[in-house]
Formats: sequence, C-alpha cells, structure tokens
Amino acid sequence: MFTGIVEVTGRVESLMFREGGARLVLKVGPMAGELSLGESVACNGCCLTVTDFDGAAGTAAFDLLIETLRVTSLGELKEGSLVNLERSLRIGDRLSGHFVQGHVDTTAEVLVLEKVREDHQFTVELPQAWAALVVHKGSICVDGMSLTIAQLEEDRMTFWITPHTFAVTNLAALSEGGMVNLEFDMLAKHMQRLVSLGR
Repeated sequence: MFTGIVEVTGRVESLMFREGGARLVLKVGPMAGELSLGESVACNGCCLTVTDFDGAAGTAAFDLLIETLRVTSLGELKEGSLVNLERSLRIGDRLSGHFVQGHVDTTAEVLVLEKVREDHQFTVELPQAWAALVVHKGSICVDGMSLTIAQLEEDRMTFWITPHTFAVTNLAALSEGGMVNLEFDMLAKHMQRLVSLGR
C-alpha cells in the first residue's frame, strides 16, 4: 500500500528485456542502503519487488513480468529516464495523498504540460473504459503521484502542479505525447464491481 507521495526520483541505469519480461535497474541513491530483498517499491506508480540492491553503488533492481510490461509504460523507459519512487506505507505514517495499491490500471497520453505563471497545467487523456471511476476534485494516481482532478472533461483530466511537486517528481522529464501510468481509486472500483453484480 502506498500514498502517491513521491519520496525521491531514480534514474534508469538499464532495462534489459528477456524471455518472460525484463529486468529494470535504477539508480536510487541513499535509498538503496535502506532497502531489503522482497520489499515493495512503487516505480512510476507500479508496485515492484526489490530483487537486488547495492548500497555502495546506490542501485536497486526489479523484475518486470510480461503483464507488467503490457499494462504499464515501464517498458518504454530509456537509460537516464526519471522514475518516481515511493516505499510502502508503514502503520502510523501520515497519509498525505490517498490509498494507492501500486496496481496500474492502464496508461494514458500526456496532452498538455505547460507552465502557467509559477505552476504547471498538466492534462492527461481519460480512457473511456475508466471514465466512470473519476470525479471532479477526486484523487487519481498518475505515474505514482496522488493528484487532484481540477478539471474533468469527457476525454481528459487536468491537474494543477505546484512548483514543489514539479521539482521533486519526474514531471520535468515528461513531454506532450508521452505515456503515464494511471491507477484509479480502489474504493470506486469496488463500488463499480458491486453495482455491476447487483449486490
């Protein structure tokens, strides 16, 4: 379980594709010395398991399954790409974002990313298959960031990004036309399921 509050950004050291998936190695800096094997880390919002780490080198490795590559944008990462990182929530931690499982539902295209005075307007495609799960002023996890929907249209969601969020996440490395991971609110998904079953 995560909160969508990015702790640090890492950089892709390598992404090696192989039969059955891929192996992702990230430069995570001092975080590497705090990790343990089998620990969960949200990487651009996708819950991944630490399969290796090197505190001296500041790296951590994760194995990506075929399903992970199919559902997320992680397979499009390049050497040097910025990745949002968040370690799992501990009991007693403050919940500054919202409950995030790290189970990416789909990807979406970045439609607008531009500076407006001191802030940034960030507009992302809203896939129609998931449109019923979002509301104006509701929360959604975008590339591991808990964001509030400031403007909701039929085919898009707009967020306003503060200078702090822009500085400490991968947003500065994103561009219009790029893809981001989306995870919709888990309570909304459970409610939709119950309604569809007529319970």
